[in-house]
Amino acid sequence: MMTLTQEISLADAQGRKVGWRGWAALVVLMLPVLLVSVDNTVLSFALPAIALELGPTSAQQLWIIDAYPLVLAGLLVTMGTLGDRFGRRRMLLIGATGFAAVSVLAAFAPSAAWLIAARAGMGVFGAMLMPSTLSLLRSIFTDRDQRRLAIAVWASMFSAGAALGPIVGGLLLEHFAWGSVFLMSVPVLIPLLVLAPLLVPESRDPKPGRIDPLSIALSMATMIPIVYGIKELAVHGFVVAAWLPMLVGLGFGVLFVRRQLRAASPMLDMRLFRQGTFSGALLVNLLSVIALVGFLFFVAQHLQLIVGLTPMQAGLALVPGLAMMIAAGLAVVPIAKKWPARVVVPTALVFSLVGYVAVAFATGPESVAALVAAFISLGIGIGAAETVSNELVLASAPPAKAGAASAVSETAYELGAVLGTTVLGGILTALYRTNLVIPEGVPDAAAAAASETLAGAMHAADTLGGAAGAALADAAAMAFDAGVTVTALIGAVLVVIAGVIAATTLGGSRQKS
Repeated sequence: MMTLTQEISLADAQGRKVGWRGWAALVVLMLPVLLVSVDNTVLSFALPAIALELGPTSAQQLWIIDAYPLVLAGLLVTMGTLGDRFGRRRMLLIGATGFAAVSVLAAFAPSAAWLIAARAGMGVFGAMLMPSTLSLLRSIFTDRDQRRLAIAVWASMFSAGAALGPIVGGLLLEHFAWGSVFLMSVPVLIPLLVLAPLLVPESRDPKPGRIDPLSIALSMATMIPIVYGIKELAVHGFVVAAWLPMLVGLGFGVLFVRRQLRAASPMLDMRLFRQGTFSGALLVNLLSVIALVGFLFFVAQHLQLIVGLTPMQAGLALVPGLAMMIAAGLAVVPIAKKWPARVVVPTALVFSLVGYVAVAFATGPESVAALVAAFISLGIGIGAAETVSNELVLASAPPAKAGAASAVSETAYELGAVLGTTVLGGILTALYRTNLVIPEGVPDAAAAAASETLAGAMHAADTLGGAAGAALADAAAMAFDAGVTVTALIGAVLVVIAGVIAATTLGGSRQKS
């Protein structure tokens, strides 16, 4: 029987399509994609339970979510380079083992600081997983039509995983403690460790870029201060502790770019960004993920803490949008062959725009149906737009740069996940604290807890009980929903910007084979 490696070689030489082993390998590679993307958003629904047990501050609450995608995004290019040199499948297996081990530590975290550290560790090993998946797909599916479909599945699963996080979280939290959302990685990664050596061929870059410790340090020194500054801006306003780190990060970013441009063998080839289609598709991906994760951040809290749904019920409310996101990602493949990307992507994003505008006016305890419809519309737009733009990222890069293009594309995904909670979540947190009016008769301790987070306010209201507790819950709900209205409109603006970028940079040619 012909092995998958032989099938790939034959496809390269004769243009033949791979057989069932290629599609089986695709299924195996979707396991880490789903897991890493689920982990970006699974805490959206676990956050209220974590807030009640560990008592994080509002800044710690954002860091619990963002420590993982921040480290992940900062190391993707580095781990992609290591995979090129030492083997992409090998990095995949090392990352899977480490990710499962650190997830167990996160599940039993005794404090918010412990959980933040564990999430950062998960980001390290998650960065080993992700660059390998898309690079391996590029080497497995040499036929353009098959590769386009495989990438559509990849993009759909990544987007679906982001939406699946709250659903999985709701299901687990209905029956288990919050730590269960981390333990789920163990049964998912075991099949990967068993099947990947059997179905996924090893792949290396014959001329990999050199490992550059200084470039690695500069990339992390760029991202961490910028995101930290954005968080401080959201919590404390435009103070020195907010703008100074962002300036420091931008300075390191300039040094990183200069080093890559001058290096004979750069860790990241900056010339890729000179291609309008490549850069435009990346920006569309980035803004789409910001819109999706930001939506999930506030809708998850609204459904549980204001509407009063259980985690399971809130998760199930998002199932229709999840299904439409996957369907749109797959359905857009034949459409993209007939119509130019500069038409398809902006048209898809109109659906996302409608979804965000609907959210802006879907507040109050009776808003479940409106939020479900809004997420369906949002999911259609993001599912279709990300599939097309992600395929363009790989197609617009030279074949020799497939690994670098994959790592950059996934960095945009993960940075979008960071900024979704940091920017939109941070804005919502700031608006909530500004709009919250503490009713008379509420003790200082309860008022302080309510001023930190919506979860803290609802817990304090339950503890108080009576008229004072009811008044505090109503005030917190009004302040949060007022913030949601403004934040959703900001999200709508981001979607419009993504549409304009797509229309002006993605070109007019169809995605031909």
